[in-house]
Amino acid sequence: MASSNARLARWAITAVFGGNGLIIASMVVRTPQLKLDLDLSPAQLGLVSAVFGVSAVPAMQGAGALAARVGSGWVVRVAILVLPLGLVGVGLAPSLVALLALLLGFGAAHGLLDVSMNAHAVAVERALGRPIMNGCHAAWSIGAVAGSLVGSAAAQAGMSRSLHYAVLAAALLPAALVCGRLLLPGYADRRATEATPAARASWRSGWSRRIVGFGAMGATVLTVEAAVANWSGVYLHDNLGASLGAATLGYVAFTACQTAGRLVGDRLQARGSAAGLVATGTLVAAAGLAVIVLSPWPALAVAGFAVVGIGLATPLPVLFGVVGHLGATGSGAATTVARFSTMTYTGILIAPAIIGWVTELVGLTWTLAALIPLLALVARAAGPMIRPTPASVPAPALTATG
Repeated sequence: MASSNARLARWAITAVFGGNGLIIASMVVRTPQLKLDLDLSPAQLGLVSAVFGVSAVPAMQGAGALAARVGSGWVVRVAILVLPLGLVGVGLAPSLVALLALLLGFGAAHGLLDVSMNAHAVAVERALGRPIMNGCHAAWSIGAVAGSLVGSAAAQAGMSRSLHYAVLAAALLPAALVCGRLLLPGYADRRATEATPAARASWRSGWSRRIVGFGAMGATVLTVEAAVANWSGVYLHDNLGASLGAATLGYVAFTACQTAGRLVGDRLQARGSAAGLVATGTLVAAAGLAVIVLSPWPALAVAGFAVVGIGLATPLPVLFGVVGHLGATGSGAATTVARFSTMTYTGILIAPAIIGWVTELVGLTWTLAALIPLLALVARAAGPMIRPTPASVPAPALTATG
């Protein structure tokens, strides 16, 4: 039976995922106000987005080495305190130069947290002996929805970004301290291997053909997510004649169904297999895309986006778990998660530009259609790539601090 400390850690890391989604969405949803506050041009606003992403990617690589030395729990504890404070700094930035400097730190903190919280979820899975990754990612989605709604309400009420972010940080920091104390100790995610410090810290460790293959699969899934997020409204409005209001329903349907699917994903994985869940999910998403590109009506296309959301609910969380458990018997969960995160995150950064470029050449319908065989390839690769692996053999009882 799993220890009470592991069960508490499960809820603590789930809350960390939710808080991360809340913070990122809170920043994104106030982008129009940021543009007005600092009188940013479109090019400057694009630079702001790029700086955040560019600083996050190398931080992800550093997170793997750092977590391998001190444990993912300690990296999470620090990052969940830095991130809300960094958001306050972003809200107070008086100029573009100051904003860019602060975003470098904020993006790096996000990169550290992204890797370490996924690695720690793997450690909790091992301690509990059952999957929890889908629930963690569902919490991220719920947090993002909550952050968007609260941010929209704050903007509608005329609240400044600085006050909005200060109130948010004041609420999150005490919760972060509580969650930090409930996480597993530093050695928990290294129980399966006692690699030397030099090996754990090596920037070359954790790379293998299999990890690169998993990274390509994850990047494909996130490319489809990016396509839906950035182009679903455009497709419904420009290609199918939906009103501007109705055009938003594609992404709403996608997000709602994806979140709902993640809430039951852990149960499905426990009853089935990781490979089956990835293969089935990507094929369902491919079918949803087929409905979208073949539909003559906006309502049917919205239903297609809902199907894509159902399909893409579980593949990415499952891949994170598979990669983490693979690392737990090799170079370390944090290291392999860092490599995997770098590939998937880089994919979502460049995907919007690639999709826009291809759309210019062949149109949006054919661009979305081209994603269908890519998802089919992920489904085909799932069986050979993902070997049957239990979530864990339950670990000995662990204390909650360390």
